[in-house]
Amino acid sequence: MSSRFLLALFLVLLVLGYEVQGAQGLQQDDPGSPALFGKVQESISSYWDTAKAAAQELYQKTYLTSVDEKLRDMYSKSSAAMSTYAGIFTDQLFTLLKGE
Repeated sequence: MSSRFLLALFLVLLVLGYEVQGAQGLQQDDPGSPALFGKVQESISSYWDTAKAAAQELYQKTYLTSVDEKLRDMYSKSSAAMSTYAGIFTDQLFTLLKGE
């Protein structure tokens, strides 16, 4: 899971790096002009969409059903164990507070 996160982070940083290189050409315009703001907003939006699509495609390529099933099974077992131990703890606490 962490390798997917690192790869997605790398892709986002790569896209942002290209955005910074592309922004050097935009510096020639007047910084207060609405056209410049529109260009920057459109550029960021398009790069974000590209990065999001690449991350989703990467996730779909690396998705493993066996790992997903194991994670679901581990979650159900651990939540069942936690509810059992929480019940035992609650009973002990009530007994301690009640003083019987």
